[in-house]
Amino acid sequence: MSQRINYMEQSPELFKKFLDFSLAFRHCAIEESLRDLVEIRASQLNGCAFCLDMHVKQARIHGERELRLHHVAIWRESTLFVPRERAALAWTEALTRLPEQGVPAELYDRVRGQLSEQELSDLTFVVMAINAWNRISVAFAVVPGSYDTAYGLGKANLS
Repeated sequence: MSQRINYMEQSPELFKKFLDFSLAFRHCAIEESLRDLVEIRASQLNGCAFCLDMHVKQARIHGERELRLHHVAIWRESTLFVPRERAALAWTEALTRLPEQGVPAELYDRVRGQLSEQELSDLTFVVMAINAWNRISVAFAVVPGSYDTAYGLGKANLS
């Protein structure tokens, strides 16, 4: 497998602005551990090998337990996630799949029971961003692990 084009070189200004947007999440109301889970789940749903590989490694570096990483795909059946995480994962799935009738009121109410308005707004931006990253990485067949050195992901010891 080889990358089709290098979008970072072809559109450097757009890449930089989008990267800056994504890096702003470090200061949002959604904690790093929850962002990791959301980015992993959206990447699973979108079949983005590069992003899934990267976010699993980041989660391990951030201290996430290995078994929870394996359970992200089965979060509904797993007992390893708290209600706040379940709400965020459900929201992620709804926004990633976008049901024809929109986000159900029942889901919105359930998520609002776990997240403040600012947290829900910030989470929505996180989901928007990972879905965009997934789409560009899938479109241009970015090779999983190809940026591990540049992103410091070797610290995960998963290679």
